[in-house]
Amino acid sequence: MATSDADEEIFYSERTPLNYDRRFSHNNYSDVDHTYSVNYPRLDGETSSTEDARSRRLASDTSTRVERAMSWECAEVTGEDRTDVGSFKVLSAKYESLDYDHVENSLFSQEEKLKSSKRVQCMQLKRWLVMLIIGVCTGLVACFINICIDEIAKVKYSVVRSFIRHCRGSNCMELPMLIWNAFNVGFVMIAALLVVYLAPVAAGSGIPQIKCYLNGVKVPYVVRIKTLVTKVVGVILSVAGGLCIGKEGPMIHSGSVIAAGVSQGKSSTFKTDLRVFEDFRTDTEKRDFVSGGAAAGVSAAFGAPVGGVLFSLEEGASFWNQSLTWRIFFASMVSTFTLNVVLSYYSGDPWILSNPGLVTFGKFEGQAYYGYEIPIFLLMGIVGGLLGALFNGINYKLSVFRLKYVYLRWSCVTEAMLVALITTTVCFLLIYFIDDCHAISSNSSPEPLQFFCGDGEYSATATLTFNTPEAALKSLFHDPVGTYKPITVGLFFVVYFCLACWTYGLSVPSGLFIPSLLTGAAWGRLVGMFVHSYIPGEFSDPGKYALIGAAAQLGGIVRMTISLTVILIEATGDVTYGLPLMLVLMLSKWVGDYFNQGLYDIHIHLQSVPLLGWEPPSMGHKISAHDVMNCPVVTFDSIENVGKIVDVLSCPSTNFNGFPVVDPNEQTDTSHGTFRGLILRSQLIVLLKKEVFKETVGFTGLRHRIKLKDFRDEYPRYPSISDIKINDEYRKYHIDLRPFMNPNPYTVSQNASLPRIFRLFRGLGLRHLVVVDDHNQVVGMVTRKDLARYRSTHHHGKLTLEELHISTSTT
Repeated sequence: MATSDADEEIFYSERTPLNYDRRFSHNNYSDVDHTYSVNYPRLDGETSSTEDARSRRLASDTSTRVERAMSWECAEVTGEDRTDVGSFKVLSAKYESLDYDHVENSLFSQEEKLKSSKRVQCMQLKRWLVMLIIGVCTGLVACFINICIDEIAKVKYSVVRSFIRHCRGSNCMELPMLIWNAFNVGFVMIAALLVVYLAPVAAGSGIPQIKCYLNGVKVPYVVRIKTLVTKVVGVILSVAGGLCIGKEGPMIHSGSVIAAGVSQGKSSTFKTDLRVFEDFRTDTEKRDFVSGGAAAGVSAAFGAPVGGVLFSLEEGASFWNQSLTWRIFFASMVSTFTLNVVLSYYSGDPWILSNPGLVTFGKFEGQAYYGYEIPIFLLMGIVGGLLGALFNGINYKLSVFRLKYVYLRWSCVTEAMLVALITTTVCFLLIYFIDDCHAISSNSSPEPLQFFCGDGEYSATATLTFNTPEAALKSLFHDPVGTYKPITVGLFFVVYFCLACWTYGLSVPSGLFIPSLLTGAAWGRLVGMFVHSYIPGEFSDPGKYALIGAAAQLGGIVRMTISLTVILIEATGDVTYGLPLMLVLMLSKWVGDYFNQGLYDIHIHLQSVPLLGWEPPSMGHKISAHDVMNCPVVTFDSIENVGKIVDVLSCPSTNFNGFPVVDPNEQTDTSHGTFRGLILRSQLIVLLKKEVFKETVGFTGLRHRIKLKDFRDEYPRYPSISDIKINDEYRKYHIDLRPFMNPNPYTVSQNASLPRIFRLFRGLGLRHLVVVDDHNQVVGMVTRKDLARYRSTHHHGKLTLEELHISTSTT
């Protein structure tokens, strides 16, 4: 068989079915002894498929089932199948790869030779222009999200406050709680309905999906305009609905969608082509712009342009160069500047640029730390790693539970509403039952909330719970000593930890940064309060301990180091805490990694995504290309019959994306002919659509001339082979593939080691790697999934090399 890279283009009834975090585990190939009857309609419209119409029909039949975040599939798990959900031992064959290698065929060479220096310089200017537009648009979207949340929150909180004031003397305190619940549940219900019925891929923060995309995995619907609209509106309603989430994480996804749309100069959704930026309609160029969009999203969220660049490098991008770094930094700067300017007008202080991001931690002036406090910070890093591992472990179990029992659309919406109801009720009860009232003074919070306290007093509990997460975070960082009782902060930490863990994974757009920071700031401030009570004086500021706790908790959950350090430094506006932040983040990562992976990686692996790490698997030198490759391979002759091409592209069993081109009449039992080049499915479909074939083999003319622009115009949603109508007469014609194939693709010997293949594949962003013997005869093909199935695992300090099962179609 040929490469398995396009297996997602068929209708699946898999032995190892997957849906969102769902997968059925087998320790090794011999364990696969059950056939599951779970049908998977393919819903990806970005690439060609012989089953698109069939998929659409089946999707309508399963309209009551939710298409969870990263699967875009509809499936139901029943009976004994539920016991296998949640394993990391399977890779899904339904994911395609992006192709970052240039097809250097005759058309490409001809176009490159005609390029003048002026055109090359023009393309460079266009790249900077696109990054400028990305930065401006991302900043404007961030402003829109922030302003909408602020305005909705003002209305909601003012209404609830008025009912509380009215009911304090009327013995009707259940009424404000019902009003508060009505607001929050209503907002969350609308957000969940948008996600479940309009764009399921908009659920969550979107960071795992963007990380997969930048790694080279084709993620359907992740950069669509419909996804952006759902993400923006959904996160506004979710945050306004009082869920334990943040708006910062979804900004990374939003920036990536903006970048993907702007850089292509057209919209398939609106059937519009502006005929600009046509040279950027390739996977390579689109990937670079999406990297810039992700960085611009981080910059807009935290006012951290340098942190945005490092985040895109450390957590997302797989391919990097110096010129790209400067362009991404430029987009990040433009994004935070745009946000700053617009918010300055919104706050009534034009051009007073004091709002660099959606969330800022405020100035930690006069809050220096001492060298002998570093051991305390290191202990907090260990605690952060332990709590982060606990958070990830609980969330993993909840995700598996959702996949087993919460997969219908109505049940997903109901769960989101239930979480909103419980969150609001618990927060109200905390305010009601915790007696933490303080006299209003100049050191009090900017907007003290009286609630159930006496006249002239405010409720410290309400400052944390009846407020936006960003405002509560600032309070924990900067409120003076004595603002909160230990019982208040302790209960808030426990409640918020549990609610945040439950909330992440709901069918609503949700960020993980702010809940993690707020949870860590709570227990960090609690540590600071205890330290101050035993060692007053020099240890008098609990705010710095809140900052260290926030960093430790976030590092223990997401397991980032360099980029997170810079983001936190830029958000605080003070480099003083750079050293302790780095130490704490590194220690929390090491401790957390001993128990499990970062939360983003957990959700990626639960999807069975063939993600390639930075380095090849350890102990992989004993594995050769002969052990890794797929064989036999479907090949085409240099001059091929149209009928055969149509039949191969139409057959589900040969529904692959890459086909070696060989010299005819040289095939043997172990090889498929002398290798001459590689032709892609998308190229063949365009050739058939444009009728680029001839009646006789010896005839040199073509019925229609074709240019490289014709291939770019079809990108990225190439038509399906079922949409190409070839009559019986044309089936007898021939296509000369030599001008269109890539005559110089990368190849490896069948004796090459796995690490060598991995570095070549990973470093160059390949989609297909042809394996040849000593006589340049094609013997096999290596794709992303063939490499990703070999994985080194670290568990409790032990290093092992395991081979994962690749799910295969039984149809």
